[in-house]
Amino acid sequence: MRKLRSVIIGAGMSGILAAVKLRERGEDFMIYEKGPGVGGTWRENRYPGLTCDVPSHCYTYSFAPNPDWSKFYADGREIEGYFQSVFERYGLADRARFNAEVTRCEFSDTDSRWHIETADGQRDTADVVIAATGVLHHPNIPDVPGLQSFDGPAFHSARWDEQVAVDGKRVGVIGNGSTGVQLVTALAARCAKVVHFQRSPQWIMPGATFEYTPAQREAFRNDPSLMHAIRNDEAYFAALRRYTQGLLNTESEALAETEAIVLKNLEDSIRDPVLREKLRPSYRAACKRMIVSWGYYDAVQSPVVEVERVGIERIEPNGVRLRDGRLQRLDIIVLATGFRTDRFIRPTCVAGRGGVRLDDVWSERPSAFLGVSIPEFPNFFMLNGPTSPITNISLFDVAERQWEYMTPLLELLRSGEAREVSAAAGAMADYDARRIAAAKTTVFAACTSWYLDPQGVPSIWPWAYEAYIEAMRAPVLEDYEIR
Repeated sequence: MRKLRSVIIGAGMSGILAAVKLRERGEDFMIYEKGPGVGGTWRENRYPGLTCDVPSHCYTYSFAPNPDWSKFYADGREIEGYFQSVFERYGLADRARFNAEVTRCEFSDTDSRWHIETADGQRDTADVVIAATGVLHHPNIPDVPGLQSFDGPAFHSARWDEQVAVDGKRVGVIGNGSTGVQLVTALAARCAKVVHFQRSPQWIMPGATFEYTPAQREAFRNDPSLMHAIRNDEAYFAALRRYTQGLLNTESEALAETEAIVLKNLEDSIRDPVLREKLRPSYRAACKRMIVSWGYYDAVQSPVVEVERVGIERIEPNGVRLRDGRLQRLDIIVLATGFRTDRFIRPTCVAGRGGVRLDDVWSERPSAFLGVSIPEFPNFFMLNGPTSPITNISLFDVAERQWEYMTPLLELLRSGEAREVSAAAGAMADYDARRIAAAKTTVFAACTSWYLDPQGVPSIWPWAYEAYIEAMRAPVLEDYEIR
């Protein structure tokens, strides 16, 4: 049996998962993380109101339940702490190098190994590379004229400046995805004025959160089946399945039901008819990532909050000049403008068999076979790679299923039956053709969102989640080039 050495790129959710699984096997591996600690996007994002929209007991590794979640929907700091606790519990500190951004991964046709370089000059070699870089880590900075001229603090939400005091200040929030909604909800109670600049409003799915009592947390510790019951709650998954069905079939009763829920939420929650129309989207529900909020509609009705639908002309030293000529005077500007979601492992230079560059392979759109493997990049596996299921499904579940799918492929390398394993070009081409055709028929194709690739095609798994579960049960070896 061959002992493999693996390099894991990223110490977020997927990277920690891979490290735990390799440590359990007693394998040789190293994690390289560009940041100062674990947690990925939950380490980098520190803005007020940061909350996960997947129930906390579902947003957890299956092998590491957490009886101490404080709330039904956990906040960012608590999630970061959970990752740190798992990292420590499994003794991964000696297998991680932080502030070590991988700048180059090059496959050698001579020895079938990967050669890795980091920005600080470290070098390593590995039989296997596991790219666990995620997608929400390269901030998207909009090209707004005059941004640099603003006299006050201006920063992206993922680069929150904790030295800047927002209390009692006039704050402008540009962007209306989950981050913008969460920020406005949190800042409304702290600021003298909050202006929410949005190009298009969002449909809001009503939700409810609550704190777990000390007695409930004690019960979770004493009886883990209580946590498993929440994690596997049939009502929750039935609602998730209905929602997913609606995404795939724009004429379905499931989508009509979703639309009825969010429409009722808008009509019942917003009292002022003028504001209600400002907040009424012109596109179908679920076309963008569904936002779950239990406080936004209350926050925007606060006298300190203004919703601006008029476009931004430019930013000036004192605030934001709108296209109708008005100036919104501000002390602080926050860009809640999302991320460059086509990056994944890039800008790392990845060169596969024969020197083929990942940038060239992805010149049209990023894609990976079942979100896991790429032709001509042997022994290079991705967790939550491009075309993996997204939307409001727990990415823990996706990553764990992908790891189980990858395990037989790693066994081929361990056993010596193969030295190189990668998706076959024919299988990749067929997968992409079928996926693109199906994606164009989903509700995501009906409006602009961060799900769209550079060609305007939704970069998603466009079939039922049950189909993904089935696909992840075991790899079909005919889909792979095995040498």
